[in-house]
Amino acid sequence: MVVDVQLPGVLREHAGGQDVVRLELADDATVAGALAALARQWPALGRRLRDDTGAVRRHVNLFVDGDDVRSLDRAGTALHDGAVLHVLPSVAGG
Repeated sequence: MVVDVQLPGVLREHAGGQDVVRLELADDATVAGALAALARQWPALGRRLRDDTGAVRRHVNLFVDGDDVRSLDRAGTALHDGAVLHVLPSVAGG
């Protein structure tokens, strides 16, 4: 199946400047599988999304077709052909 990963400007430099990375994944792929595929293709991007154990970093927000994966099955959230995975780092300030 094909999944598009939308990246914000601050992460694009770690994916060759692309705002959308198209991934070919297995039919039973999950968000975790998509992140692993990104890390294989773009190691610097993978390090910004996942920690040394492979867990999603706390400041990274993930949405599948607009739904926050924290309200679904987190990294275990199933993907489907044509899904869009949005990656958004948290913004802090004051």
